[in-house]
Amino acid sequence: MTSRSEHGGVQAVRTMFDIVEYVADRDGATITEIATDLGYAKSTVHRHISTLKELKYVAETPDGYQAGLRFLEIGHSARQRQQGHGMVKEKVEDIANETGERAQFIVEEHGEGVYIHRAFGERAVRTDPGIGSRIPLHATSAGKAILASMDEQRSTELIEALEFDPITESTITESERLYDELETIRERGYSFNRQENLKGLHAVGVPVLGPDGDVIGALSVSGPSHRMQGEWFEEDLPKLLLGTANELELNIAYS
Repeated sequence: MTSRSEHGGVQAVRTMFDIVEYVADRDGATITEIATDLGYAKSTVHRHISTLKELKYVAETPDGYQAGLRFLEIGHSARQRQQGHGMVKEKVEDIANETGERAQFIVEEHGEGVYIHRAFGERAVRTDPGIGSRIPLHATSAGKAILASMDEQRSTELIEALEFDPITESTITESERLYDELETIRERGYSFNRQENLKGLHAVGVPVLGPDGDVIGALSVSGPSHRMQGEWFEEDLPKLLLGTANELELNIAYS
């Protein structure tokens, strides 16, 4: 049975992370703003902010408090632990340079896609929120490539937990339709996103597997729908990504 003190400790942790996420989403936030928007007492916010500042997780500025650079250290450490980190980063940059578009590598964590690496070609559009940001698996090419390649039981668990809220008019909103598309992706080896996560944006993605056959993540290329179409989108980009993924898998396996 959870004791009252244990419950209070858990709530205190939740409160602190609420504050951290609030501050991280803004260029600057005062204690009054945080307390008002989150519904906490100013004394509670002040106590947590003081602790976070002491630990260097927030920094005080003329506009209030901002997320501290300490998070960079933690994020870098987490990314370094990803299998094949250095090799993946290099390939993402190569793809962006060759295609001129935006390239990225995404992994699955807690049922969501997380940006680990990204690079921009000379004509790329900068539409994504950045490294560490989370995206829906079922509405993105990389996410669908991951779902199609992971263990069937895990994939089913993630899909059954989805709420299927429409993000755009093209978002898949039914599990059966998603299951059908994942089967097609398994057969051909790559996935498409046609304005399913962002209106006007198309993308193609392929999975990257580890030596044990488990999916590590997915590579994808995205760009404006008026450029991402025809043979270039349907054939050339998938071929490029499949070849790159194959090289990555061999390098990771024998590194």
